[in-house]
Amino acid sequence: MNNKYTEGKPNNYEELKNDANNRSSWRTRLEAVKELSKWKCQESKDILWRRMNSDDVYSVKHAAFLGLQSFGENVKLPKKKSGNLIKDINKNLAKIKNSLPEGHDFSEFKEKFKQTKPVEYDTYDGDKGNKLDSWLENVWKSLPKK
Repeated sequence: MNNKYTEGKPNNYEELKNDANNRSSWRTRLEAVKELSKWKCQESKDILWRRMNSDDVYSVKHAAFLGLQSFGENVKLPKKKSGNLIKDINKNLAKIKNSLPEGHDFSEFKEKFKQTKPVEYDTYDGDKGNKLDSWLENVWKSLPKK
């Protein structure tokens, strides 16, 4: 992100605000944060602070941090969470695994996770990136059977 911004509120502020709070797509939140970082106004700052302090996906947190930093805000980069991002995720994944027929394969499990828990799936997709499948498959294999 560059340090160039425009003073004032963007014309599409309401849309950017909604996108920045879109829980089912970390990519949408990231794009909104990057766009809001180009507009220095109190409304943009408020959203960037919220994303930096509360987003589960680190790339969104980091982009918000960079935007605030470019505005001259006194910010400290939050640490990346270790461990499970979502409380009880293994319990939820075990329920999904147990809801599938005996002998199901990993792709069926992954698809069911994506369909039944889209926000959680998206959060881990944003966090794990291209390592999502290997992480999810390892979790799937380690979950207890019915």
